[in-house]
Amino acid sequence: MDTGFIIEKFILVAVIFGISLVIAMYSTYAERKVAAYLQDRLGPDRAGPFGILQPLADGLKMFMKEEIIPTTSSKWLFIAGPGLALLCACIGTAVIPWGSPVLIAGKVIPLQVSDINVGVLYIFGVVSLGVYGVMIGGWASNNKYSLLSAIRAASQNISYEIAMGLSIIALLLMTNTLSLKEIVVQQHGFKWNVWYQPLGFIIFLVCSFAETNRAPFDLPECETELIGGYHTEYSSMKLGFYLFAEYINMFVSSAVMATLYFGGYNYPGMDWIAAHWGPTWAPLFGTAILFGKIFFFIFFFMWVRWTIPRFRYDQLMNLGWKGLIPLAIANIIITGVVIAIIEKF
Repeated sequence: MDTGFIIEKFILVAVIFGISLVIAMYSTYAERKVAAYLQDRLGPDRAGPFGILQPLADGLKMFMKEEIIPTTSSKWLFIAGPGLALLCACIGTAVIPWGSPVLIAGKVIPLQVSDINVGVLYIFGVVSLGVYGVMIGGWASNNKYSLLSAIRAASQNISYEIAMGLSIIALLLMTNTLSLKEIVVQQHGFKWNVWYQPLGFIIFLVCSFAETNRAPFDLPECETELIGGYHTEYSSMKLGFYLFAEYINMFVSSAVMATLYFGGYNYPGMDWIAAHWGPTWAPLFGTAILFGKIFFFIFFFMWVRWTIPRFRYDQLMNLGWKGLIPLAIANIIITGVVIAIIEKF
């Protein structure tokens, strides 16, 4: 295998991994600032100008805190739980196309780690594995509240993954491909899938809230019922891994929504930009557009968290099984009928 190819992919993986961690870190700062704005207060404003060093202070605090492993816990599983949660959150970025190929030093470099032809299935596989980190952590803690929370999280994730998968089927009927790169290419310019699949997007968006355990679907972490949730017994950076995994999942979910429904790095007028800016700067501008879409969705996650109250658990399960799944099935039927009519006439 070409050494240059390996180095190129290694650098791309390192850059994406670093960006994911930085965005997750500063999402904690952004969340506190958004909450402060919505509640008419200041938020973090001591560590650095406007409090921008607060995430670094929080990270240092996590590393410096005493690490406690309960004596009655399953030690190795207790350690493996948060690591697995963080790993599954990070590897989802491997198949996302971050931009069109860019020309650097006479070499065309694709801004995608791996363009596999089953990218959508890969994303769903990674999402499904993520629940193991939560379940292992809750069970290994040997705490009944942690276990109850982990069971809630597993039930919630499995329930909403069904509706999420069904919402994607209608999109796949239209695009006729499982490759994320091909799906983005088909949305060239302003031909975004959200215009053709608005119901599918709404279902996917709601399921994303449930999959990332974000309010109003944060039942696995509801303090009033389960102390601290599945990570009640965790401290130090092991707790930080679980919190980081949640924010990285939010980042990846936003990237997937932007890729599948909002054109990814496509935008109106991109052909004019490509003609005038050249093959180096135009793709990088498209990448900036993609990150702008991602940041909007991250803000939307935060906005909803500080606006809508938490569901009861029975309401959450009813919405998933009796609301979203029938809607997703109806959306598949409607999409199939419309495609058949268009092909017929």
